[in-house]
Amino acid sequence: MPPDSHLWNDLEAAARRVFSTYGYDEVRTPVVEATDLFVRSVGETTAVVEKEMYSFTDRNGDPISLRPEGTASVVRAYIESGAAVTDPVARYYYMGPMYRYERPQKGRQREFHQIGLELFGVDSPMGDVETMATFVHLMDELKVEGVKLEINSIGCDECRPGYNKEIVKYLKDRSERLCDDCKKRIDRNPLRVFDCKTESCIEELKNAPTIGHFWCEKCKTHFDGVKDGLKNINIPFVVNERIVRGLDYYLRTAFEFTTTKLGAQNAVAAGGRYDGLVRDLGGPDMPGVGYAIGVERLVLLMEQHHGKPKRKEDLVYFAVLGEKVAEKILPMIQTLRKDGVRVEWDFGAKSLKSQMRRADKLGAESVVIIGEDELAKGHAVVRDMRAKTQHEVKLAELPMHFVSIGG
Repeated sequence: MPPDSHLWNDLEAAARRVFSTYGYDEVRTPVVEATDLFVRSVGETTAVVEKEMYSFTDRNGDPISLRPEGTASVVRAYIESGAAVTDPVARYYYMGPMYRYERPQKGRQREFHQIGLELFGVDSPMGDVETMATFVHLMDELKVEGVKLEINSIGCDECRPGYNKEIVKYLKDRSERLCDDCKKRIDRNPLRVFDCKTESCIEELKNAPTIGHFWCEKCKTHFDGVKDGLKNINIPFVVNERIVRGLDYYLRTAFEFTTTKLGAQNAVAAGGRYDGLVRDLGGPDMPGVGYAIGVERLVLLMEQHHGKPKRKEDLVYFAVLGEKVAEKILPMIQTLRKDGVRVEWDFGAKSLKSQMRRADKLGAESVVIIGEDELAKGHAVVRDMRAKTQHEVKLAELPMHFVSIGG
């Protein structure tokens, strides 16, 4: 609801401006997808697929789901459109609602919104750096401070099995002190334990082995390239070896942008590299990297920095006295609106006193007062609500008067 919706508009407009300077174009995907898309991409043993998706069958008995995240849908569209073949290096962004059946929390309801960005066809660590740079740039554009970048590498198919073996051994030795969900994750998907928010599990994982000791040479070189690239463009970061991604398609670089200003829900944006996902969904073997922004959380941050927003356009309020006058003055109001002037009025049905109160409440910069006498004389009284002054302006000159003021 206004005025909060103005913050959403500001965020979306800023994202479009920033992303376009990096060559990213918008893609719009459906809210409803085949369930199998998320099972294959997000992972059958993930909490998202097992517990959180809104899934049902349609009238033909086909399993469909409300999208829980945006990347899988963008990859599907990238493949089905033929762009994966004709445009192997592609930059896309998206905006829209996502759905997960989880406990509602501050900045994250069961319907929540994301702005995401995906880069296909680039396996260089500079691709990872570019995606992170777009978010830093966006924060500068929005004048939001205090957001910290945390990065990690979660390895690849070559080096992760060795780490999984080590972490499984560590977890089994402590399984009695883990929650029921983490006990199930030990054999099915051990990295998931790092996503757990249960205090007992967090405590047990404090001394768990980290994946950095298991990186293959390619993963180590790639991560070094990411760190060097971030330093090269003066983006500060910290290495957090506990960062993992909750979806199966990630490998190597994983990152989060966090804040201390939103309580326990500290992640504002998160993402990473997913080089095998396009191939796994039926396309060519294409690297990819991207991230998603939690819109509700970022809007909360914007509000903390700037307060409740106000309309940027100067408002001209027409205080019209009588419905007959309203009929005569309507063409002029339409002319002003077509010239880009923001005009509001109450159609001439209220008293002058009531309309002036309304203009004041709306924060009008100017009020145009027109009754039968003014109409007969061919002029209006224009009151400057800030300077508390007023003067007469010929009706024929009103359009140019406000267009010139509006610039």
